[in-house]
Amino acid sequence: MTLKIMNKVFLQLGSNLGEREQLISLAITNIATQIGTIISQSKIYESTPWRVDGQENYLNQIIAIKTELPADKVLELVLNIENDLGRVRLEKWGERLIDIDIIFFNNEIIETPELCVPHKHMHERNFVLEPLNEIAPEFVHPKYNKTISELFEQSKDTEKVAVYAV
Repeated sequence: MTLKIMNKVFLQLGSNLGEREQLISLAITNIATQIGTIISQSKIYESTPWRVDGQENYLNQIIAIKTELPADKVLELVLNIENDLGRVRLEKWGERLIDIDIIFFNNEIIETPELCVPHKHMHERNFVLEPLNEIAPEFVHPKYNKTISELFEQSKDTEKVAVYAV
C-alpha cells in the first residue's frame, strides 16, 4: 500500500474587475474540483489596490487546501483556472478579473523561475496578512521564522483592508 502525501497549500484569491464575489466563488469551486480539498477559508476582505493608483478596490480571500499534487502542478492548474475565468495579463500589478497566488506550500521554500514560495511580497501586504491571520495565525513563515500574527503586527503596509460587507 502506498501512502499518499498530502500537501497543505495556502492560496490568495483577489479580484477587482467584473463580478468580484462571483469570480472568487467560481475560483474556489474550480480549485476544489481540480486541485484539492478546501480545509479553511477566510472571510472576504476589501482592500485598496497595493502600490497602484486609479484602480477599483479588490476583494481578497485566503483559502487553505490539502492536495496530493506537487507545487508545480498546483501552479499550472491555478494559471489554467485564472485563464478559464478570463484573466488577461497586460501589466504587472494590473487590474484583474481573478488572481490566484500560492502563498505557502507546506513549509517549503521554492525558488524557481516559475514559482517563488513563500510568496515574496506576502509579508508586506495586509490584504494577504489579515485574512491569513484569521485562519492561520500560528503558521510560521519558513524564511522569516515568524508567525503570521507576528508578521501582521509588524507590517508597515498602510493600505486599507476591511471585512467585505456582502
